[in-house]
Amino acid sequence: MDILVIGAGGREHAICWSLAKSPKAGTIYCAPGNAGIGELAELVPIQVNEFDKLAAFAEEKRIGLVVVGPDDPLADGIVDVFEAKKIPVFGPRKNAAHIEGSKTFMKDLLKKYNIPTAAYEKFDNYEQALAYLQSRPVPIVIKADGLAAGKGVTVAFTREEAETALKSIMIDKVFGESGSQVVIEEFLEGQEMSILSFVDGETVRPMAAAQDHKQVYDGDKGPNTGGMGTYSPLPHIADSIIEEAIETIIRPTAKAMVAEGRPFRGVLFAGLMIAPDGKPKTIEFNARFGDPETQVVLPRLKSDLLDIFLAAVNGTLDQAEIEWSDEAAVCVVLASGGYPASYPKGLPIRGLDEAGAAGALVFHAGTARGKGGELVTNGGRVLGVVGLGKTIAEARDKAYEAAGSIAFEGKHQRTDIAAKALV
Repeated sequence: MDILVIGAGGREHAICWSLAKSPKAGTIYCAPGNAGIGELAELVPIQVNEFDKLAAFAEEKRIGLVVVGPDDPLADGIVDVFEAKKIPVFGPRKNAAHIEGSKTFMKDLLKKYNIPTAAYEKFDNYEQALAYLQSRPVPIVIKADGLAAGKGVTVAFTREEAETALKSIMIDKVFGESGSQVVIEEFLEGQEMSILSFVDGETVRPMAAAQDHKQVYDGDKGPNTGGMGTYSPLPHIADSIIEEAIETIIRPTAKAMVAEGRPFRGVLFAGLMIAPDGKPKTIEFNARFGDPETQVVLPRLKSDLLDIFLAAVNGTLDQAEIEWSDEAAVCVVLASGGYPASYPKGLPIRGLDEAGAAGALVFHAGTARGKGGELVTNGGRVLGVVGLGKTIAEARDKAYEAAGSIAFEGKHQRTDIAAKALV
């Protein structure tokens, strides 16, 4: 079966890598892909928002399954386009992807169905939002309503930070129309946890839990990014807490989406906070694989990813065989200097062979081929270096050893990925 994967980041590289292991996979195409994906898939020069071109390509090549990676095309209805043409596609329809496309919709849904989340208020008027903000204690969280490439959330520890964030979202429009409405919510303290689940309607098949590191600097300092590193499993979080999150948050949310006439099919990503009392609450829901969570979750999948995708599309997800390895995985993201603000592109990358020799998986996120075919930087997050081992400590050592062998001008990485799991 020939497959088309849509996207160009580390998440899509990990998806292509996992699909390529299936004996049922024929040619894998990726649109538009990146330099690393090009080593195991045929790259297609079509952008993720060119729906008609993508559908025409899928028809021409008689694609057996389309897999959509990024959030923007899902929110804009790409799955609906493929379904209208009877092309099998894994991912939620537009009305279901709205759970990520609008934070106000998501928060209102959780409130309606009594699903645990932080207290919040929503505003589409700047003056009213500012007045409310000034009446609340800090720390406090300000979120742009719409999609913002993982950067639309500010955890403000001072009133000045909070007011600056609100102005940048609603007045300066740093996230465009995504900031026309904001959600202001209470600050939750505790351990963050990500649980991705394969979902088809009310059928929920959770994946191995992971933990992301969103801030750009060590110690969770600095601005939010798309993610600077991840690890899985979470030995410091009890299985009972993970199970409680699945039963009180994820399964009820899937049922709520069905009840609202928005049945979800695809990957439902729950961003959770485990409070000091051990009770999980919802921070956010995403409508797709996380990045870089995917880079540590899929290497732990023992089952055939293609079979799981097809089961979800065919309505037999409840019968799918899904097994996970006991192996630990740690991903260290190598970013361009200046990220998440402005950064240069086109800088030569060296040392990938050495990283592979150290036993690491290297998933490309922002890479391209420069003049003469050399590998160069082409994004804020450039590479995700994944170490595997019997323990988090072993996997972490492998990831950092391999990351140290990779060089490009201005390379930035956090040095404390997975440190919380070693305490």
